[in-house]
Amino acid sequence: MSNINQDRVQEYLNFAIQLAKEAGAIIKAAVDSRMAGSGSTIELKKENPSDLVTETDKAVEEFIKARLQKAYPEHKFIGEETFASGAKTEFTNDPTWIVDPIDGTTNFIHGYPFVAVSIGLTLNKIPTVGVVYNPLLNELYSAAKGHGAYLNQTQPLPLFHPPQPLTDLSHCLIATEAGSDRSKLVIDAKIAAIHDMLRQRTDQTPYAAEAHSIRTTGSAALNLCNVAKGVVDVYWEVGCWEWDVAAAVVIVQESGGVVLDGGNDKSNNEPVNIFCRKYLAVRTALDRESQLMIASQMRDLIPDINAPRPPVPGGYEY
Repeated sequence: MSNINQDRVQEYLNFAIQLAKEAGAIIKAAVDSRMAGSGSTIELKKENPSDLVTETDKAVEEFIKARLQKAYPEHKFIGEETFASGAKTEFTNDPTWIVDPIDGTTNFIHGYPFVAVSIGLTLNKIPTVGVVYNPLLNELYSAAKGHGAYLNQTQPLPLFHPPQPLTDLSHCLIATEAGSDRSKLVIDAKIAAIHDMLRQRTDQTPYAAEAHSIRTTGSAALNLCNVAKGVVDVYWEVGCWEWDVAAAVVIVQESGGVVLDGGNDKSNNEPVNIFCRKYLAVRTALDRESQLMIASQMRDLIPDINAPRPPVPGGYEY
């Protein structure tokens, strides 16, 4: 970050916050409209009945993209709906905005109040700015690398000061999701992992976590923000995408948390590649060693789950 103008970083953060608020107003109005019986059209993506998109997703992304192109025409853009329409993803050192117009589309359709717009920015390929805004609960999470993480721009994250110790996975609250891949192989593996997270630890099941419980919001971005708040200890998911996590990864990291590859390779404790589609986040703690200990315990339970994707030139080769 030393060669990046910090005034520009603050400018980008301020712009993203205002943009998220404006996009959130569109989302909130659309939810109100749906509840009044005149909501947006629902479509299925790729013939998967659990993978939904609405005209509001598309409208919000077009709104954000247009605003970004006007303000920063030289910047690059990666968006969920742009990708879905066939655009090829390429990752460069150029400033790149990575956007999910509505993270939690299924929640949006049902009126379940865990819906967010996610706006992330990478500089020199490093996630640097992140804003996640839930307009239904009026919760705005924001962070810039080296500047800390905040709730509603004034409350520093995490909420706990000092952070509570991380001593064992059995003391943890774990967030995860079913995801949109409902094939038997994937769902069976995820359910088996959840079973191991919850069941009693015995001599026969030494890796069972017997964790406090499992939570799910239906939004990867908001799950990560809950890790940043410190109200969830661990979040694991396989199958989401870079636009789901790019912004929230910055928020978790700036809160003192870690986000790692969500596979079961215990030797890989480097910051996650945002394109890898497997994510494991651990909240802040008194020391990094305890965070990695919790990650290691999780990786004892994480199964091999395939999450294929097209290659990302400059970013990721599957």
